[in-house]
Amino acid sequence: MLGEGHKGDGNSVIVTFLGTGSGAPTTRRNVSGIGLRFLQAGKWWLFDCGEGTQHQLLRAPMKISQLDKIFITHLHGDHLYGLIGLLASRSLRNTEPTPLELYGPPGLDRYFRAVMEASPVHLQYPLEIKIVSEGVIYEDEEIVVSCRMAKHRVPSFAYAVMEKEKTGAFQVELAKQAGVPSGPLFGALKRGEQVTLEDGRVLDGKDFVGEPQPGRKIVFSGDTEPSQAVLELAKGADLLVHEATYAHHDKELATRSGHSTASEAAQIAKEAGVKELCLTHFSPRYEDEDGDFSMEDLLAEAQQIFPATQLADDLGSVSVKRERNDGRK
Repeated sequence: MLGEGHKGDGNSVIVTFLGTGSGAPTTRRNVSGIGLRFLQAGKWWLFDCGEGTQHQLLRAPMKISQLDKIFITHLHGDHLYGLIGLLASRSLRNTEPTPLELYGPPGLDRYFRAVMEASPVHLQYPLEIKIVSEGVIYEDEEIVVSCRMAKHRVPSFAYAVMEKEKTGAFQVELAKQAGVPSGPLFGALKRGEQVTLEDGRVLDGKDFVGEPQPGRKIVFSGDTEPSQAVLELAKGADLLVHEATYAHHDKELATRSGHSTASEAAQIAKEAGVKELCLTHFSPRYEDEDGDFSMEDLLAEAQQIFPATQLADDLGSVSVKRERNDGRK
């Protein structure tokens, strides 16, 4: 199980679960909502927004004022019904009207307009709604977000957040040993440029920069049956967050409702070659102490196939650190 309030270090990306249940909230689990925090940037993104998500935020380490983007996987209520309330609360708590981007499947824009028409909320910040389709949906200097269509009863998307490769560290001592004076020449070498010293020597910046650092990749499955598209999206991910609504002995229920079992999610993780799997979106039937199958059984089922599996808990977090070029983190 995940620990509460894990902070990580300044370079960490942290996934915090605001809701890990399916269908309807219980006394132990809220419905779907997952926060992705970028500690260095001081911002965070939200994946799905089930009813009660903003209340969960009151006990979480994220601030609603620092919410930068929201990604909705599909339009079922347990992933969506907390959205309007959260948007309204963000408006009330933001001292500065920072913009917000909302991504989701076709129909999300109609849903937003319909609710706002019936119960209008004056948002104090710019909101941009972007309807997604398969492929790259967002990119900046550091991050690329892409999505693929999952396999569910309604259009549902899985999202991959991928950091771009980071330039290697500048070898300051090596530059000093070569007689490079500190100042603008340091900056030029750090950028990989060639510089000419006063004695006529020409130095190449690539000789003074360490190996590039690979970026991290985190994938959120949303609601889905076992899907080849999700498997392809998850290839090589540092962390795969995959739904596991049912145990294998309830496979018939999973198929009927368009969900995955724990063993199926583990098989996806294994075939995709991910480093770590975190299961979420659990049926409440496994929380019953008198039931035939427990959450511990669900975990054991997955770990038989993919040992690096853990179960998500409400308000639990997992830190994904950048892997160094020597293979360490």
